[in-house]
Amino acid sequence: MTITLHTWNTPNGRKISVALEEMALPYAVKTVNITKGEQHQPDFLRISPNNRIPAIVDADGPDGQPISVFESGAILLYLAEKTGKFLPASLRDRVPVLEWLMWQMGGFGPMPGQVHHFRTVEAEADRHYGLKRYSEETRRLYGVLDRRLAQVEYVAGDLSVADFAILGWAWRHERHQVSLAQFPNVRRWYDALFARPGVQRGFAVKLDDLA
Repeated sequence: MTITLHTWNTPNGRKISVALEEMALPYAVKTVNITKGEQHQPDFLRISPNNRIPAIVDADGPDGQPISVFESGAILLYLAEKTGKFLPASLRDRVPVLEWLMWQMGGFGPMPGQVHHFRTVEAEADRHYGLKRYSEETRRLYGVLDRRLAQVEYVAGDLSVADFAILGWAWRHERHQVSLAQFPNVRRWYDALFARPGVQRGFAVKLDDLA
């Protein structure tokens, strides 16, 4: 049976397409055009009550019964548990995966997302304040990531769902007005991930309605 990925071409959407490809799970894409407000439609709200993409419906869920999952971090953990891939079995080894996944969900996503927002604000005073505040915090987070990756190959040691989560946002570093040349360990990690066929397929799959 196939997983249905309800999504759009955003960092959070790309996290899941990359994970599905890396885990070799069959899936179908159902686009949710957030520029047209489709995330507010009743059918989508039934599986994603926070009206945010992505969400999945797994026809072959636990005990063989269908299940829907919303929030990208929860989806990544669900898929990892389902497949037994990219999430260590031992609690000790699992802790850094959970730490860095939560780091992404709580900071390295919301903060760069504010940079995206304030770059489009028309009022000069508001744009300047917002960009300064959130750009500084975004660069601080890139520094945290760079220092971590100076010690390990992947953020939790071995490749994990935490890497897929963070990569979805690092993919938009140019929008964050961040040069990866200033974060050489992030650059090395980023290039290594994008050399993986599964990651390439995950970013190549069409996640929007645009030609």
